[in-house]
Amino acid sequence: MDKSAIRHAATVILIRDAGTVRPSVLMGQRGAKAAFMPSKYVFPGGAVDPEDRFGTTLAQTNPACQGKLAKDARGCTPGAIFAAAIRELWEETGLRLGRQRAAPAELDAELGDSWQAFLHSGAEPDARALRFIFRAITPPGRPRRFDARFLLAPASALMDDPDDFSKASDELSHLHWVPLAKARALDLPFITEVVLGEVTGALPALEAPETVPFFHHDDSLSRFERL
Repeated sequence: MDKSAIRHAATVILIRDAGTVRPSVLMGQRGAKAAFMPSKYVFPGGAVDPEDRFGTTLAQTNPACQGKLAKDARGCTPGAIFAAAIRELWEETGLRLGRQRAAPAELDAELGDSWQAFLHSGAEPDARALRFIFRAITPPGRPRRFDARFLLAPASALMDDPDDFSKASDELSHLHWVPLAKARALDLPFITEVVLGEVTGALPALEAPETVPFFHHDDSLSRFERL
């Protein structure tokens, strides 16, 4: 795999108590030896995998966001973005954005372990709570580059106890709900600071913005636009 190639990615911003004086956001810390953003506090998320084709049925769950996700999408479908967001959240936190299955899962043998485990848990993915709020491409010169879509959802959409991280992988440490008023004091990537500012300014609303900010970087040009 060409590690310098830009990979599609999805990031989940879970907000708790959005309508109160003390809203909080779920964050964790990347490992000190991670190739990308070591030791930084980030939202759960990661690259879109081939198995996220499973998300084709999720493409219609949020029509308001679908058109913006499809714009200049570089070959990545809205359904795959929704699916990757749900899978990465499950992998990194053990929390499920989904709903109880009405019948036993018919498992696809080609699905990876994460999706198999998600379905075996009695859940099916549900992207209706996700809102597309931000997009950014990693600038050139970094050890990894991603075309990251940031998706916002309320903690109330989770199937699980939001404080139970017992099923989380070890990819993120110090998983906890950070008061928004204190989050920007953490060691954050620049783009995470920008996204937190957007979210904080929009609260208590958790709807997608009318136009989505997009920080675009390629080898010859960096620009800001709105989708």
